[in-house]
Amino acid sequence: MSRVASAAAAHIGGLMAEQRKRQGMTQDQIAVLSGIDSSNVRAYEGGRSMPNVQSLVRIARALGVKPGVLLEGVEPEMFVSAADDGRRRRSS
Repeated sequence: MSRVASAAAAHIGGLMAEQRKRQGMTQDQIAVLSGIDSSNVRAYEGGRSMPNVQSLVRIARALGVKPGVLLEGVEPEMFVSAADDGRRRRSS
């Protein structure tokens, strides 16, 4: 079972996949056009990893869309914070 980074990562990845398929492109083609490793493109589309801003812009350019298209519908509540997932430790 694959790990989902956050609801936001899954949502953005879904939008990326939707746009890519709409363009009739493969993940490997997006990887080449964006200069991003194909394993990262797969992780982004699968919601297992969140693209940083630079990667998001590069992928949007490869898809021929504005970066905002890949952020449509993303809400702050969709992000998992360190405090929510148990990684943040309180200082004594």
